[in-house]
Amino acid sequence: MNDRTVQSVLTELRTLDTSHVSDALDKLGINGQCAGLLPLNRDSRLAGRAFTVRYVPVGDDGGTVGDYIDDLPPGTTVVLDNAGRLDTTVWGDLLTATAARRELAGTVIDGVCRDSDRAYELGYPVYSRSRWMRTGKDRVRVDGYDVPVNIGGVRVEAGDFLLGDADGVVVLPTSRAAEIVDVARTIAEAEEHIRALVEQGRSLVDARREYGYHSLQTRG
Repeated sequence: MNDRTVQSVLTELRTLDTSHVSDALDKLGINGQCAGLLPLNRDSRLAGRAFTVRYVPVGDDGGTVGDYIDDLPPGTTVVLDNAGRLDTTVWGDLLTATAARRELAGTVIDGVCRDSDRAYELGYPVYSRSRWMRTGKDRVRVDGYDVPVNIGGVRVEAGDFLLGDADGVVVLPTSRAAEIVDVARTIAEAEEHIRALVEQGRSLVDARREYGYHSLQTRG
């Protein structure tokens, strides 16, 4: 995928909701809905490409939670696989402040974050399983950067596209991102037509039938 195509996909992706993309993923038979991850702030939206980090428990050889944030370009989505742990964090105040200053797209964590007030204050999008205060230092360590990770039951690879809104996060594999966006756009337009017919007085049953609503997300 060349840079121009990447920008085109991101531009289109920003006009869609996760529900449209979720239906497109279902229609194409792709697992891309991250289960259990929600935004700290319902007004949050993110659209960007993944920089992935995988964490494992600290062993006798030690290790750190990592230093990577200063190297990421604007628009990056930080994707942190902490194995869904709820007992130790891998994202907090200083990372949020730096990410916001560097204009990253947001952060997605299979696990918990802390210092949530800073994310609210800066309007920085963070998606996680919950929030809790206990540090990950001396409890988890980085096992790999830009490696395949598992986020809410979804495989995410470096460079994959992510979209987040009030309802959660979806992942679009790079190789099929443009196809997913095209199908999602078709679904969104059909729903707009249905909504317009209802507002004009048509029954929902008739409007849905006219635009094939019940098969929009059916795998075909």
